[in-house]
Amino acid sequence: MTKLILFNKPFRVLSQFTDEDGRQTLADYLDAPKCRAAGRLDFDSEGLLVLTDNGQLQQQIANPRHKLWKTYLVQVLSLIHISEP
Repeated sequence: MTKLILFNKPFRVLSQFTDEDGRQTLADYLDAPKCRAAGRLDFDSEGLLVLTDNGQLQQQIANPRHKLWKTYLVQVLSLIHISEP
């Protein structure tokens, strides 16, 4: 049976299970070594991440050639720094 995990990835966590630089990864939150992310979120973003142990399903979701429609809700925070001479 296919395992499907919906995970709310925190800010500054990699969308993978290992990292040579010692940053936090999915392994710090999940015990699902056979699962892979179907897509990814950047290190400094947060939100829903879909993981599965079914390689075919993972490819159907993540590979652009399948043209699976996805909708993202994005909030951008911007800091403006003005320095005076």
